[in-house]
Amino acid sequence: MAVPGKKMPKTFSSSSTMGSDEDLKVFCQPCDRDGPRLPAHGYCVDCREHLCETCFIVHKRHTLSRHHTLLDKNSMPQSISSVSVHPTQPDNFTKPCPKHAKEIIKFYCQNHKALLCSVCVTLEHTATSCKVNYIPDISCQVINSKEHQDILKAMDNVTEQCHKKSEDVKKITAKSNSSLTDVLADIKKFRTEINQRLDELERQAEDAAKTIQKENNKNLETVETICNDVTQSLKTSSDTIKHLNTSKQADKLFMELKLDEQMIKDYEKRVLHLAAYDVKEYNFKENKAISTLLDKESSLGTFAEKSLKQQSPPPGADKKSRQTTHQGKICVKTSKDKSICWISGMILLTPDLLIITDSDNKAVKIVDTSSQSVTDQLQLDAMPCDVTSVTSTELAVTLSHYYCIQFISVSSNKLKKKQTLKVDGECYGLSYCQGKLVVSFQHPAKLQILDTNGTVLTTVKGENIFSRPEYVTTNTNYIYVSDWDIKTITRLNYQGEVIGSYGGITLPYGITLSDDGTVFVCDRQRSVIEEIAGDCSTGKVVLKDLNDPYAVCWCAETCKLYFSCFTGHEKQDNFLQVFKLS
Repeated sequence: MAVPGKKMPKTFSSSSTMGSDEDLKVFCQPCDRDGPRLPAHGYCVDCREHLCETCFIVHKRHTLSRHHTLLDKNSMPQSISSVSVHPTQPDNFTKPCPKHAKEIIKFYCQNHKALLCSVCVTLEHTATSCKVNYIPDISCQVINSKEHQDILKAMDNVTEQCHKKSEDVKKITAKSNSSLTDVLADIKKFRTEINQRLDELERQAEDAAKTIQKENNKNLETVETICNDVTQSLKTSSDTIKHLNTSKQADKLFMELKLDEQMIKDYEKRVLHLAAYDVKEYNFKENKAISTLLDKESSLGTFAEKSLKQQSPPPGADKKSRQTTHQGKICVKTSKDKSICWISGMILLTPDLLIITDSDNKAVKIVDTSSQSVTDQLQLDAMPCDVTSVTSTELAVTLSHYYCIQFISVSSNKLKKKQTLKVDGECYGLSYCQGKLVVSFQHPAKLQILDTNGTVLTTVKGENIFSRPEYVTTNTNYIYVSDWDIKTITRLNYQGEVIGSYGGITLPYGITLSDDGTVFVCDRQRSVIEEIAGDCSTGKVVLKDLNDPYAVCWCAETCKLYFSCFTGHEKQDNFLQVFKLS
């Protein structure tokens, strides 16, 4: 028989039994481990522990245990041996939290559509800011639910799309590779033509040199012949004069001298004529155009592209004209503001939380789209230009005049300044994707891709690409930049190569990507918002007769478009306009 008040062992067999006459007193197990022994007042089914009155009350209030199932004193097991170890109910909580590796996911945040562990709930998704459910409390709703069927249907749909896309890409890849085989043949043909032309030019140069050589040799032969004849004739006359002088034949000598005197004059003229021959020395002077060809030219030619994707409609092209409905406007003016609002940038953290930069009031604001009100405002030392989300709890803002990027934390719907990142110019547009910050600069005009530590990964200088790049938006494959000076939307890859451009805009400013890959852009001069295909091939106006639209943001979940105005009048600039597009 157990001694009354004696602490039971921590381990026990589910098959162990006790006599019916035994009177076992049950104690609070947490207190029994670390403090005084107190009688049990209740029992937690999840923790499988008896609790005293104080532990029972705390257990109901604590964030980590407030969803546990508690039994009062009358319902709790009256002995340790009767405690159920739930042999027929396996522990369904096995997935580790991606943020906190040692914690298990047990909760779900309705606001952020996120699975959470206890630490997430305590630190980031508190009861004051989020609606959090304990998963067992809501999981029964999903059995044979519409959501269950929709997810399976969506999976089948994506699988079918993948199969179709794979087949399509296989076909167009074969066609592309076939065209490249022709390209390789054309390259060799072009190279052969170049070689033939160079061979022809070489022969012409060689023929010209040989012609000069032949002329030189002919002139030399003529000179040598004349000189030999003159020399021979003079030697003969000289011998005759000497003989006549020796033999004292005065008459003949006189006549010979007179004849030779005339002959000498003739020969002097002939020798003088020979001196007129202009024999030259030569060196080869290269044709500058040809000699610098390989230095100036970077390739034999270019590849003329023809998109095979035209076999399928471009993003957004297969859609009918969007139906637009004005959903009203949200006032973003607060008592802290000293000027008319200038909303220069915006980004959605969740469908209910919109972050905006108010440049003239040097502020970053949180806008609750449900209550249509500003819930927090952070004052900065400089005018913020654009904003992007780095994580669900961190933002980045460009401070153009300070040549830096300001990081800001978002916790419990409160904004707080964090570290800054120095950059090498007047930064303006800003977007974040997969660990990379994409920043536009106006002086000088350029685009930079950086990591979050500030290391420059790629720089795209202005020249013929940018003049006044303003806003930037990104997805996993492409970067889109608006430039109001050269009036274009430019599409680049992450290597900084331009792969598309749309020029149907007159004064482009804010841009945002929709869920189907199209781009919404504010055209201030025409007072419209235009939707541009993802490949920058086509565009169409979706909203018109606006008041100088400036910054814009798209919510894929609600199909709503938010945009600001910049007119200099508070009736327009102090409000965000909201339209639903379907």
